[in-house]
Amino acid sequence: MAALQTDVLVIGGGSTGAGVARDAAMRGLGTVLVERRDLADGTTGRFHGLLHSGGRYVVKDPPAARECVPENAILRRIAADCIEDTGGLFVTTPPDDPAYAEQFLAGCRATGVPVEELPVGEALQREPRLNPRISRAFLVPDAAIDPWKTVWACARSAQAYGARILTYHRVVDLVRSGDRVVGARLANDLTGEEVGVEAAVVVNASGAWAGQIARMAGCDVEIQPGKGIMIAMNHRLVQTVINRCKMPADGDILVPIRTVSVIGTTDVRVPDPDEAPVTQGEVEQMLDEGEVLVPGFRRARALRVWAGVRPLFQETKPGLVSDTRDVSRSHTLLDHARRDGVEGLLTITGGKTTTFRLMAEVTVDAVCEHLGVKRPCRTHEESLPGSQDGGHYWLGARLASREPVPRSEQIVCECELITRRKLEEAIDRRRTVNLDDIRRTLRLGMGPCQGGFCIYRATGILHARHGVDAETANGSLLSFLQERWKGVHPILYGDQLRQAHLDDWIFQGVLNVRELAR
Repeated sequence: MAALQTDVLVIGGGSTGAGVARDAAMRGLGTVLVERRDLADGTTGRFHGLLHSGGRYVVKDPPAARECVPENAILRRIAADCIEDTGGLFVTTPPDDPAYAEQFLAGCRATGVPVEELPVGEALQREPRLNPRISRAFLVPDAAIDPWKTVWACARSAQAYGARILTYHRVVDLVRSGDRVVGARLANDLTGEEVGVEAAVVVNASGAWAGQIARMAGCDVEIQPGKGIMIAMNHRLVQTVINRCKMPADGDILVPIRTVSVIGTTDVRVPDPDEAPVTQGEVEQMLDEGEVLVPGFRRARALRVWAGVRPLFQETKPGLVSDTRDVSRSHTLLDHARRDGVEGLLTITGGKTTTFRLMAEVTVDAVCEHLGVKRPCRTHEESLPGSQDGGHYWLGARLASREPVPRSEQIVCECELITRRKLEEAIDRRRTVNLDDIRRTLRLGMGPCQGGFCIYRATGILHARHGVDAETANGSLLSFLQERWKGVHPILYGDQLRQAHLDDWIFQGVLNVRELAR
């Protein structure tokens, strides 16, 4: 069995885990991050892409709002290229309680969330598709953030400081010596190899799966997995993040992110974070709520639906909380030496992507305390790779980079304007034959055709670039199509059904994919 030694072992490759790895490496600590799949494949890669101003929590969860305010500003500076500065509006629609608007204003002032009331006419001029019967509108510094770009930027920064990032390495067990966790046993799910890691401190940053990891050390961490579904519409119905001005509820956020708009989200407790099915009733509910914000919402094409699972935690038994929305969205750091008498293990849970950097700072402060060293955090000062110039992402960036268009530059994905050169660079950098991994890197196949016109081209390029055999290339293609299908079949009606038929004709008529599967 291969063996590694390190100061800090980080379990979990979402935003929090990547943030912890980056912070620890920047402080000069030997760091290894392990993730059972690809980075940001779990909760981080399955949310609506909202960079919170804190406005959503000012009335119901002020501590979470206060955490969001400074972290929103820090991420805008250090992760500028991952963020589109859309701004956000909280609007009072006809079904909403008008009295909540004054509570919202008072909450913003109490928690420090920047807010400005706009005349209704100005809000409608800014967003002409909004419900014309809104009665009040408030401007806040919400934004859209690309989770995959952010996490991989953190990973690249961590690697530049000496960290090792091990994807597709599943934790089989935590290793204890008496009352101390001293490392973990891993399984490389791509090669079958077993890997042992010895670590002075193990950080459990596995999100909704944190309870499963903690149990390997004999610790009881009750995580309440809260499922939320989201639907991507096939174009940007709004240019600003739109929130309903009311207590947080289902279907009250509409986020413009890249070429689509995402509406979300539900909040339903599920027993297993790996089992979060989307129901037809949830889809209908999201579409109905979309109509309240943007009349005619249902006439737009629903492009894709998916579910993410929040890692909700509090030090009470789940049975005492009937509604997962009553669980705070602020983070919790568990020092298992003080809590459970188990040395060498920390669990960081709760929180959200907006506050991942703060969560990492708090965690690595505790790591340093355990190691008996004093090394200050610098993650709020140093920009992530690609964000050094401080310029925010903007929607026309890829198009602008192609003008004037060189004839030799082949476009592989028209929806996301991915060129062959960009695709080949990503394949070389990621060193993977998994096209779904490439999707998370480039947004390949995430536009209106959902891979119908680009993925067979990408498969051919993968085959040529890596020299993989036909069976492996075909398997990667089929796996990608199956993953896309999971998010399409619950919304097969109207234009989306016609698109699915077209994609089916392409893949059956050109590639005969049913035969490839045999």
